[in-house]
Amino acid sequence: MGSGKSSRKSGASASLTVRLDADSKAALTQAAELRKISLSDYVRTVTVPQAKREVAEASQNTIALSPDEQLSFWNALSQQPALTPAQRNLGAVMRGEA
Repeated sequence: MGSGKSSRKSGASASLTVRLDADSKAALTQAAELRKISLSDYVRTVTVPQAKREVAEASQNTIALSPDEQLSFWNALSQQPALTPAQRNLGAVMRGEA
């Protein structure tokens, strides 16, 4: 999982390069300006805590969903899926209709 370099001291900084489309970079830049911090500081303060939460949730086999994600998940579970022709045929065979 790591880079294999065990000589790196805890707390030492490392760089990360991320490619973004122009709209994404503009949104991040604007958010950083609103907080009056650098873009790098914004990315660190938002993404690192989120990544730590996701790792902790994964270790507990839980997933946290935002309210919008919860609604989307519920709607997906509530909708009856459209059956494929093969599934319809299988149902007919299982009911003894084919």
